Amino acid sequence: MTRIGLIHATPLAVAPIASSFGQHWPQAQLQNILDDSLSIDRARDGQLTQAMRQRFADLSHYALGCGCQALLFTCSAFGPAIEAVAQASGVPTFKPNQAMFDLALAQAPCGTVLRLGLLATFEPSIASMVDELEATARGRGIALQVQTAHVPEAMDDLQRGQAELHHQKIAAAMAGLQGCDAVMLAQFSMAAAQPLAQQCSAVPVLSSPDCAVTELRRKMIHD
Repeated sequence: MTRIGLIHATPLAVAPIASSFGQHWPQAQLQNILDDSLSIDRARDGQLTQAMRQRFADLSHYALGCGCQALLFTCSAFGPAIEAVAQASGVPTFKPNQAMFDLALAQAPCGTVLRLGLLATFEPSIASMVDELEATARGRGIALQVQTAHVPEAMDDLQRGQAELHHQKIAAAMAGLQGCDAVMLAQFSMAAAQPLAQQCSAVPVLSSPDCAVTELRRKMIHD
C-alpha cells in the first residue's frame, strides 16, 4: 500500500483532499500532517520567510521518517518552500496546484493566447501562484494572460461552518473573470464550490484536489 504524506497549512484543506482520494485513489494510505499556524503566519508576515521554509523542511522530514513514499502539499502560498523540499526529499513531491496548472495549460489553443482566470479565497497565494503559472507557460512556449480575483471573507465563512455561503460567494465572483478559456480555483478548500461555480461559467472550472490526486496516482503507479 502506497503511503502519501499530506502536509497542510490549514485544516480547511483536509476534507477536500480526503474526498478526492476517496474518489480517485481509495487504496492509498494517507498521513495528514497539519501546522495550522503556517497560513496565519504567512498572512501576517506578507511574505515567505526563512523560518517558514525551515518549518516545511521539518514537516517533510517527519513525514519521510514515518515511511511516506510521496509528499503532497495542500496550501498554495508556499511554492518556493515546497520546491526546496522537492529537491531534497528523494521522493515524488507535489505542489498543490501543479497538476491543475498542467491541465489548464494543456488547453492552450494553437497560435493564440491562452486566457486563464484564477479565483482565490486566500489572497497571499495569488502572487506566487501567478508567478509559478507564468514561468511554467514560458517554459512550454505558451502565450498566457492571467486574470485574478480574490473572494474576501469566503474562507472565514467556511471556518464558521457556513459552507453554502462560501460556495455562493465563489460562484458570484465568477462574473468578475471575463473572456477566460478556463478558470482555476486556487485553494484546496474551494473544491466543494466547484459544481456551483461551474454552473455560473461557460468555460471549465478546475479545482486542484482532483487534479492532484489523479496525477499523483499516475506518477506512483504507472511511472
